[in-house]
Amino acid sequence: MKTDIVRRYSSNPILTKADIPYPVETVHNAAVVKHGSEYIMLFRSHLRTGRSIIGLARSPDGFNFTAEPQPFLTPAREGVFAEYEEFGVEDPRVTLLEGEYLITYSAYSRNGVRIALAKTRDFEHVERVSLITQADYRNVVIFPARFDGLYARLDRPHSEISPWSIWISYSPDLRFWGDARLIMKPEPYHWDEMKIGPGAPPIRTAQGWLSIYHGVFETMDGSVYRLGVALHDLKDPARITGVGESWILQPEDPWEITGYVHNVVFTCGAVSEDDGTVKIYWGGADTVMCVGEADTSALVDECLKHGRPAKP
Repeated sequence: MKTDIVRRYSSNPILTKADIPYPVETVHNAAVVKHGSEYIMLFRSHLRTGRSIIGLARSPDGFNFTAEPQPFLTPAREGVFAEYEEFGVEDPRVTLLEGEYLITYSAYSRNGVRIALAKTRDFEHVERVSLITQADYRNVVIFPARFDGLYARLDRPHSEISPWSIWISYSPDLRFWGDARLIMKPEPYHWDEMKIGPGAPPIRTAQGWLSIYHGVFETMDGSVYRLGVALHDLKDPARITGVGESWILQPEDPWEITGYVHNVVFTCGAVSEDDGTVKIYWGGADTVMCVGEADTSALVDECLKHGRPAKP
């Protein structure tokens, strides 16, 4: 019998709206990174307006988080960012690269959803850099390395021709992106057949870049969001060397099955540890934050030994 790859933390959920010192209705879809001796979580919260903001919480161990007294990022009030963040800021991802933490997040407005890029060195001061996509894009994660001098990212544009697939593109300066290629599609009649999207920023392993992504399956009772893994070539991240045939996590606990959006586990962050494990963080039912651990080797094996080829 196959054992679960992801070991859920026994005290999940680790952060809920009751833990936030200002009024919010949800805590979910959080990026998590290590910064010095602490773990930093940037989490999304719905307000009673239905719009979202991004808060910050800190932890000494990656399990027990304390939220800061004020939100970290709220919709801009002036300039071009104000126009495109009018309806909220959502689903951050964070990549440490060359001494800076690069933060991508969804900017919602009456003009659709675009991805914005911000950066920080200390999580005390944050600088908005640029709006780096057109509408409609979601789920942008930046690789923590350059390739032939270029930055690389995974993203998920919406297209009626090839809906909800994963693409890769490159940039010389983080502002202007191009050379885009479709590299992974949903698998027909499979757990990720409806749509897929990048989750946590890729993690470097000896066998390749490990990408934890979300896949969606449509049922008679609505959609189910699960997590899976894919492996990208270390030198050419556009080449996927394997995709896990099975999901690694699905909604099972009560707070994953029932909430703001039922039957959802959704990741925006994972932390690779020195002991060969990965802490994976996920939003449960778009309502609470959870964490679990997995062996990096098991995730890689899921792609290479129990996987399927990617079919762009």
